[in-house]
Amino acid sequence: MQNAIELAGVTKRFGKKTAVDGLDLAVPTGAIYGFIGPNGSGKTTTLRMILRIIQPDSGQVAVLGKLRGRTADDQLGYLPEERGMYKRMKARELLIYFSRLKGRYDAAKNVDQWLEKLGAAEWANMKIETLSKGMAQKIQFISAIVTMPKLVILDEPFSGLDPVNMEVLRDAVLELRENGTTVIFSTHDMDMAQQMCDTIFMVFQGKKVLDGTLSEIQATYPANRVRVILSDTRQEFPSIDGIENLTQTRNSFEFKLENIEEKQRILQQLAARVSLDQFEVIRPTLHEIFVRIARPENARAESLQDS
Repeated sequence: MQNAIELAGVTKRFGKKTAVDGLDLAVPTGAIYGFIGPNGSGKTTTLRMILRIIQPDSGQVAVLGKLRGRTADDQLGYLPEERGMYKRMKARELLIYFSRLKGRYDAAKNVDQWLEKLGAAEWANMKIETLSKGMAQKIQFISAIVTMPKLVILDEPFSGLDPVNMEVLRDAVLELRENGTTVIFSTHDMDMAQQMCDTIFMVFQGKKVLDGTLSEIQATYPANRVRVILSDTRQEFPSIDGIENLTQTRNSFEFKLENIEEKQRILQQLAARVSLDQFEVIRPTLHEIFVRIARPENARAESLQDS
């Protein structure tokens, strides 16, 4: 199966509001696929259609090769952004209980392995209500993947975690991919999406605005920013025609090229006047691209076109 998920012409309305508008989408099997978009963009609605929680008004949603399925499909794991666990149950018994709800009555060994792997074994017999936010987050993550589903949807999985536990969970997600699991990773953390995702999809005003690898997405935007590092912090940055928006951090300078074709001339003039350690043309980051698309004036323009 080439694609774990395929959406074709999918539209979903709530009253007069079109939440998702004619969406086409293909999520490759065995990939980490990033879902990004501002609040109210249609991202959550799309995920709920994939999960069979709601049905589209038109179009088709195929999940693991099937056009129909149950919300509690045992081949699908889901970590919602709104966490929900039975607070008075012990962590291990909760995970075994959730596994049985998915039809897995032999998951105890797998539960113990994941508790050990995520550094949560010593909390196995503690009640959920006594766990820290980060530890409870690990337990909820295990509940989504312990039955070894073919498709996992993770909605803001790193929310509230400290840097160490973020790394632990990040490695666990990468391990899922290595074992052939398809992962949909929904997040507002653009740096993490940029680090982890094989492919990135962005929805804005219910429509697909980005879909591809990071390098493919970056290639559609002009590489017109430059970072320069001077060898000597005492040097002043010379005045050169053709640059704008110059900023400085210690001996590092960034500026925008008025004309991309002029970068060689500017490099030569800089090298003739100051000692350079680095001259780097910078591609826009995913964060910058996200902000450029989702800034409020773009949302207002789209609303005016629809009215």
